[in-house]
Amino acid sequence: MFNLANPPEGFTENPFPHYDDLLQNSPVTPQPDGSFLITKHADLNAIYRDTTLYISDKKQAFAPKFGAGTPLFEHHTTSLVFNDPPLHTRVRRIMTSALTPKALARMEPGLIDTVDTLLDEMPQSPDLIEDFASTIPIQIIGNLLDIPMSERGPLRDWSLAILGALEPVLSDAQLAAGHTAVQEFKAYLQDLIARRRAAPGDPDTDVLTRLIAGDDTGQLTEIELIQNCIFILNAGHETTTNLIGSGLALLHDHPDQKALLLNDMSLIDTAVEEVLRLRSPNQFGNRETTAEVAFGGYTIPSGANLHLCIGAANRDPDVFKDPARFDITRKPNRHLAFAGGPHVCVGLTLARMEGRIAIARFLRRNRDYALSDDRISGGRIRFHGYTSLPATL
Repeated sequence: MFNLANPPEGFTENPFPHYDDLLQNSPVTPQPDGSFLITKHADLNAIYRDTTLYISDKKQAFAPKFGAGTPLFEHHTTSLVFNDPPLHTRVRRIMTSALTPKALARMEPGLIDTVDTLLDEMPQSPDLIEDFASTIPIQIIGNLLDIPMSERGPLRDWSLAILGALEPVLSDAQLAAGHTAVQEFKAYLQDLIARRRAAPGDPDTDVLTRLIAGDDTGQLTEIELIQNCIFILNAGHETTTNLIGSGLALLHDHPDQKALLLNDMSLIDTAVEEVLRLRSPNQFGNRETTAEVAFGGYTIPSGANLHLCIGAANRDPDVFKDPARFDITRKPNRHLAFAGGPHVCVGLTLARMEGRIAIARFLRRNRDYALSDDRISGGRIRFHGYTSLPATL
């Protein structure tokens, strides 16, 4: 039986055949630790929309994983993604108010400038992750929080270490790195917040100023404020990096689809959606049951942890025709890459905009780019993408 904590060799590089097998033969799979792996699109969709039977709070699951009261425990039990109302509602309202269509329209010229500058400076033989995909979200999120350019250097490493701690199994070194990253990031943000309190920014464009001010329901505590600033970086960094990197890899590996897009760049929006479906940057979500439920012939007890396999649900043949095929014209495309229900990704419009602009502007300049055989996968279970994508332009 498939064990997420001890997956088959090669799973992190290519989990998709295993997902197809689970969908066909074991859509609900009990795990040795008492949790359950869920793969069907309809099941995930129902779970995401029911906030009574399925909660996001992870204090019970994360206490043994990280140690109660540790830096990682404090972060992952305070950030938006692993919380339920009322904290989730308060923080999400503030973030959403800072990411309105008007605000995103104001951000677009800066995003285009960032992408074009990276393309201007790109070497002839770049690493499309290091030199392009990973740099874009760091700069955009840095702009959202108005972090000075000279202070953005550690952001990527902090994010990778903190998100890496969400893997099903951790080494002592990974755990230590995650704790250290939270402590260092927290210390930096305490200083940045103090500076911003002394000199507030424009609340229409500066998310940190908006988070500090709060709304008519009140203000966030200092810990809530700090940990959700860390969440903003983490939620938008590795996932967007993976979206851009996987998009460029898929288009390279499917020259017919690349030619189709180059011939009609109006397809860029549906192309981005297909990348999100077929190579979901975030492969797994989690929920915890609040009462006994029945799924796939199993009775799942109250308090059970559910692993929601987004990567499998987005290949469900009950929803997607020829699901293993990369089709940039696919419509409809009801993927769950951004989850669903009240916890649907608050930054989904920004992520789509970053993917659309980055991929389209790269292709216009580099129609015939070639990827080497030395590409390196991200090596993670929860997140899917590349850590290195060497290319020749």
